[in-house]
Amino acid sequence: MLQAVLHGILLALGLILPLGAQNVFVFNQGANHKNWVRTLPVIVTAGLCDTLLILLAVLGVSLVLMSLPTLQLVIYIIGFIFLLYMAWSLWREKPASIEKQTQMSAKKQIGFALSVSLLNPHAIMDTIGVIGTSAALYTGSEKVIFTLATITVSWLWFITLALLGRFVGHVDRTGKFIIILNKCSSIIIIVVAIIILKNILQLL
Repeated sequence: MLQAVLHGILLALGLILPLGAQNVFVFNQGANHKNWVRTLPVIVTAGLCDTLLILLAVLGVSLVLMSLPTLQLVIYIIGFIFLLYMAWSLWREKPASIEKQTQMSAKKQIGFALSVSLLNPHAIMDTIGVIGTSAALYTGSEKVIFTLATITVSWLWFITLALLGRFVGHVDRTGKFIIILNKCSSIIIIVVAIIILKNILQLL
């Protein structure tokens, strides 16, 4: 039982800690909003998306994706397009000051969070290849505990990211750091998109 908990926690941390498009976006929204509560749309959306992917992986439904190269290609292409759009949008955000800072609406937060979570091929492949296969080691209550552990870590991580982003945004009263953060976030997302493009070319 304890092994299942520790396995789920360590596995989830290993998968979500790397600086990917999803993490960058959650942190960015925390930094861009004066009130942390206003980042709840992105936190809840990212958390629910990860929960869905984890459940699909544990149930074995997502294994279908591994056997359908055409479906993989479609997901990669859609993800590539959305990441480029997100990178372009972040690059163009230029808040003049903390008072005049442009804040992404809840609707836009949810839309972007959905795209970087469900249309992120790397996140999907990680969930299928790592969490899905690891969950196969357990049965019954141990599998349930393993699943809950990974989901809990995911939610706590997104909340922490938004809080860290809010702290940075609070310290930076001029808005200059936010501009730099937006540029860096955009570059990281472009790098992720280039990696995805490489995978698309390999599948072709």
